[in-house]
Amino acid sequence: MISSGTSLALFLTSFSTSALAAVVSADIHITNAVLAPDGFSRDTVVAGGVFPAPLIKGNMGDEFQLNVFDDLTDSDMDLATSIHWHGFFQKTTNYADGVSFVTQCPLIPGNSYLYDFSVPDQAGTYWYHSHFKNQYCDGLRGPFVVYDPNDPQASLYDVDDDSTVITLADWYHYLSTNAPSIPQPTSGLINGVGRYSGATTNPDLAVVGVTAGKRYRFRVINIACDSYFVFSIDGHQLTIIEADGVSTQPLVVDTLQILAGQRYSVVLNANQSPDNYWIRSIPARGSTTGGLNSAILRYDGANVTDPTTSAPTSPLALVETNLHCSNSDCLPLQPGDPTPGGADININLAVTNVNGTFYVNNQTFTPPSVPVLLQILSGASNASDLLPSSSIYSLQPNKVVELTIPGGAPGGPHPLHLHGHTFYVVRSAGNATYNWDNPIIRDVVSTGTTTSDQTTIRFVTDNPGPWFLHCHIDWHLNEGFAVVFAEDTGDVTTADPAPDAWKALCPAYDSFISS
Repeated sequence: MISSGTSLALFLTSFSTSALAAVVSADIHITNAVLAPDGFSRDTVVAGGVFPAPLIKGNMGDEFQLNVFDDLTDSDMDLATSIHWHGFFQKTTNYADGVSFVTQCPLIPGNSYLYDFSVPDQAGTYWYHSHFKNQYCDGLRGPFVVYDPNDPQASLYDVDDDSTVITLADWYHYLSTNAPSIPQPTSGLINGVGRYSGATTNPDLAVVGVTAGKRYRFRVINIACDSYFVFSIDGHQLTIIEADGVSTQPLVVDTLQILAGQRYSVVLNANQSPDNYWIRSIPARGSTTGGLNSAILRYDGANVTDPTTSAPTSPLALVETNLHCSNSDCLPLQPGDPTPGGADININLAVTNVNGTFYVNNQTFTPPSVPVLLQILSGASNASDLLPSSSIYSLQPNKVVELTIPGGAPGGPHPLHLHGHTFYVVRSAGNATYNWDNPIIRDVVSTGTTTSDQTTIRFVTDNPGPWFLHCHIDWHLNEGFAVVFAEDTGDVTTADPAPDAWKALCPAYDSFISS
């Protein structure tokens, strides 16, 4: 199996282990490169020498063996790295989750580390990115797709391939190691290309080609460090069939808000006159003037020119409470009793900000010097024994957990992401009622923007290990907006036996930072 980034030095190979599964292998070289995706040249940290990082893909049931090489040399940016495979449960492979100082020590220059994990029961749209400081803001982020050969929604679309993956990103003209106190993106990119106001040269915008009469499954991924976007394609409705790797009941919209870390599969019926149509990705800050934050949907036979189309004047916007999981992915309908606080474990997470530092329940997250997973494997089991103790919550196995996150924290809406799980959104931001019957299931949720918001999610503790919960605005994460759930610590040693190569990461990193 060869990714769309083959010519860009990320090579995927696969060999079958059974009639249904394969081993997908890749060498992923993390390098420094000078890139100008919006016309402005800057130093970057990237995979395979390109932005976004090359597409990784496989099928449900496959094993992924992804060998990451740290070839970084630019000391103006972070030289260590780790890669998180966003959205994957990593059941029995917590050590492959890729979170620096939670599930591993970072990889250092000149070394490599093999991330080896399987996806026996997941298919959908995912992504991968650095989970070391703010490094992914410098460019280390890319798409990851797992196909279901027996997709029950396959009758809804005709085309689903490399060409239908759409990444939305923010871009910065400064290094993450030299960011201002309140970072703001300079431009927005679609499929790695964009323009910024005041540019002296304008790159060609990304073009997505379609053939009249066919239906396309576009996998839209927000790989931003900060921005949320309002995504739309002029003249076309979009039918949502997946959110964050979970199949949904089809929902027709023509605009959708997508926060950092979120993904949607939308079906577009190419039923309009063969022409050029704007693809719009309007960020939280910015405009589309001069081609900013845009790409082009081009029908076969259309002239090679910029579109002249207009955005919807009365958009049919996505409302999260209208999303419901499909029957194949939402059993049980939701765990626990159908009342607020009706879970086994109920936790309120109050988020505040003081002088630019975020606090969750009056504690700011500070990464420990020894990864939480290593602490557990070394014998610590109680939350009080684990560091940073103020930010770790111990969860017993096979319990229903309800998290309530009041809104209104500065810099919102905050996209809250839970590792190792999907969760039931029983109360969405902007909504005062609860859905106990058929809530959407996802892994990134908005906490809203007002103090009246009480985003409430539920999940089941069926995956031993330390799992990160954090704001996916990367600047906010590294300003303390995170906690760790130490789940079923008594079973971690047997459930997640770490390989020798993982054990060697911390001694190597400790020597690197002390040299």
